[in-house]
Amino acid sequence: MAHPFHLAINVTNLDAAREFYGGVLGGVEGRSTETWVDFDFFGHQLSLHVGEPLATAPTGKVGDHMVPMPHFGVVLPLDDWRALAGRLEAAEVDFVIPPSVRFKGEPGEQWTMFFRDPSGNPIEVKGFADMGAVFDT
Repeated sequence: MAHPFHLAINVTNLDAAREFYGGVLGGVEGRSTETWVDFDFFGHQLSLHVGEPLATAPTGKVGDHMVPMPHFGVVLPLDDWRALAGRLEAAEVDFVIPPSVRFKGEPGEQWTMFFRDPSGNPIEVKGFADMGAVFDT
């Protein structure tokens, strides 16, 4: 990865965020203060600040689903995606959209899952069998 992104979002509780992003998602904690904490989010810098999360609504139509907007996430190789899906299921995370495949047999075929962090921030994780197909049309 040439250029990791930086994203800063609000969470309502840093302890719950640490448990979720570190414990469930496997992120490595970085710098922190009493009001924010950084995580290595699959190679990207995610800063979680105490505050009111952005309002979201299911306004994004993708296939047969209305997905929460705005949202963020990551694209993983399929084996890593499956391992994460297993960890989320074992942690009994409530899915907005459970792990599933979409665009099957089409360019850009992908596996996806949507869930929310403990503060309600929507996250999408996509999995690709061929990471070179991420931008296929």
